[in-house]
Amino acid sequence: MYEFHTDYKRYFDIQLANAREWVLPFIKEVRPLGQGTQVLEIGCGQGSLLKAFSEEGCTCVGVEMFPLWLEKANEWLSVEIAEGKVRLVDSNIYHVDPDKDLGTKFDVIVLKDVIEHIHDQERLIGWMKNFLKPGGVIFFGFPPWQMPYGGHQQMLQGWLGKTPYWHMLPMPAFKALLRSVKQYSEELIEIKETGISIERFEKIVKRTGYVILERKHWMVNPVYEYK
Repeated sequence: MYEFHTDYKRYFDIQLANAREWVLPFIKEVRPLGQGTQVLEIGCGQGSLLKAFSEEGCTCVGVEMFPLWLEKANEWLSVEIAEGKVRLVDSNIYHVDPDKDLGTKFDVIVLKDVIEHIHDQERLIGWMKNFLKPGGVIFFGFPPWQMPYGGHQQMLQGWLGKTPYWHMLPMPAFKALLRSVKQYSEELIEIKETGISIERFEKIVKRTGYVILERKHWMVNPVYEYK
């Protein structure tokens, strides 16, 4: 396992740097950011992206279900929360009404490293229309299933965490390999079940009535410079 997966503050700082250098500039290619921009992040984790957006003057809402991430986000975004720049919501996104619970719809919706963890991805992508203002945009950032570490195996200890592509094994062999190194992980099993390719993602986007405004494919994920 890479050290930063358990060093939560370092992980926060890495994601913040990545957001400043890559995510926000990419979004700005299709949508200006600044005062008055309403941003929703689904699966906001520890809040790194929310901080980056708030630095641009945006007003942000982060929805998160994992208690530890919410605890860290409340700690590291305490100033932004106190100033009304960021609001955190402890909920399943399907249980949130944008008008009743949030009081607004959004110019920008962000899902970074989230869609590949979701069952029934088509339902979620369609559901997000309820939160989007006319002319609003959605940013998706995710590791395609066929990339070297598309199975998130870097979370594991030892050689298996540094070995690319073995997540492409058939499920029985995948499980057997995890057991053989005594690192059986329900989380990795679930990621294998929900992993998504670029081709499948784009088909879902078109079926749900969206238009792709911009795309960027990386041979090496930019965040790997920190790993």
